[in-house]
Amino acid sequence: MGRVLMIGRSQPLFDELRGRAGLSEDDVQSCASLVDALRRLRQQPWDVLLTGPDASIGDSLAVAGELSLLHPCVRIIALWPAATSQEIIAAMRANVFACFSAPFDSAEIADMVRAALRATEWRDGIEVVSGLPHWLTFRVACHLITADRLIRFMSELQAGVPDGERDLLIAAFRELLLNAMEHGAGFDPGKVIEVTAAKTARAIVYHFKDPGAGFDCEDLKHAAQSPHPDEVLASALERAAMGLRPGGFGMLIARQVADELVYNERSNEVLMIKHLS
Repeated sequence: MGRVLMIGRSQPLFDELRGRAGLSEDDVQSCASLVDALRRLRQQPWDVLLTGPDASIGDSLAVAGELSLLHPCVRIIALWPAATSQEIIAAMRANVFACFSAPFDSAEIADMVRAALRATEWRDGIEVVSGLPHWLTFRVACHLITADRLIRFMSELQAGVPDGERDLLIAAFRELLLNAMEHGAGFDPGKVIEVTAAKTARAIVYHFKDPGAGFDCEDLKHAAQSPHPDEVLASALERAAMGLRPGGFGMLIARQVADELVYNERSNEVLMIKHLS
């Protein structure tokens, strides 16, 4: 059983989260303020702290910095009315587990709380190398929970993109990231993927670099090359025979979303370019 402390006065949201499947068996409590939360932390351990939207971003980051030193195992999930890209980058650097901006989706938040309760190898999984709004570079540990966290942060960082287009971009980002982790690093948490997200006046560019030997672009039986049912079934059977996770749609999704998809000679680096309308 995990222990979740919800901080703030967002009682309707907290009540909804309590009722979500998967959290009903956990010890989920709430308190009025960050000061009260710190007092409770001195009295007994907590696994996840969920800061409500009435807490300021500055206070949330200050608490995250203090907990990184005093209680490094606590996972902080921050709920904010709104946040700038620099505030989100500051949260990543402060080892905040995840953040959400309004409007809130209680199902997504509950999923992240459950993930946080299960997480073990998560601290220092994301290193911010460049935190400029137009040029973000991360070194990312090859672990599924780290992928989930980075995808959540990227979704917040792309908040200025229209919803439908943002969902497609994040879906393609997710698939290329997981491909790099799986095929380039074998999901070895000791290895890292370098990820860059750059934005110009006319395009959004994602760059992924993995530590693997690359692959043969002509030999991709395990990856669906078209949405035709026969093609999807054949790739699924090939993945099962190779002992790979279900999936294989990364290349297909990326090709449908991207305007340009460019690989280096070894095919262990890829650029995905999406032109802005």
